Amino acid sequence: MKLNFLSAGRLRMRKSVYFPDADRGELIDLPVSSALLRHKQGNVLFDTGCHPSIVDHAEERWGGLAKFMKPVMSVEETLIPSLVCVGLEPHDIDVVVNSHLHCDHCGCNEFFGKATIVMHAKELEAATSPGAEAAGYLRNEWASGQPIETVTGERDLFGDGSLVLVPLPGHTPGTLGALVSLERDGQFLLASDTVSLRQSLLTDTPPRQTWNVDALQKSLGEVRRIEKSGATIICGHDDQQWQSLRKGNSAYQ
Repeated sequence: MKLNFLSAGRLRMRKSVYFPDADRGELIDLPVSSALLRHKQGNVLFDTGCHPSIVDHAEERWGGLAKFMKPVMSVEETLIPSLVCVGLEPHDIDVVVNSHLHCDHCGCNEFFGKATIVMHAKELEAATSPGAEAAGYLRNEWASGQPIETVTGERDLFGDGSLVLVPLPGHTPGTLGALVSLERDGQFLLASDTVSLRQSLLTDTPPRQTWNVDALQKSLGEVRRIEKSGATIICGHDDQQWQSLRKGNSAYQ
């Protein structure tokens, strides 16, 4: 199996969302990424990033959320062009795993019409509950007509241990991580927004947009356990780490 990290957008937010002591006027740029897993049984995307229309029309698509998450990228930095650069088209994707259903993680779902969408059952429940939009769930981002398959616990996607979905609730009720095991480069935990920034894991500082702090702390304990076993933790939005990763055609395997 091969693992490719793909650009799927870039956002600018207040730094105080992640660092409580930061000045409210201080800003931080956050990469948005997708991970492509190419397995002999099929092609999987872990998260689909931001919809390309937000480059020029963020408020039209995101409404009030656009005031808190400002897009700072070109269309070429979104997922579909990134996918084309590794020689694949949207119809080549068999499965899309949404770590959770915030708009910067599922915005390109609609382009993968032949894929099955996999998410945690509690995430789907949260996204379809009364008041979901106020909690950051925008139906036009994640609901695009494909079949949805829900999981309730760990799921070995291919049955061979190479890609195991791991529930990591806290940021949202149904946040999922993915433990990827490669023959040459070892294990990677795609932690999504359970660990948006490495600093949050090091300091036990929950971001302001955390759904449940106690649940997040338990999930961070699981992340640390996985890291101690030898896995590399891939953060959801850490720019320093993003700059250090091999990206595009340069795959881990």
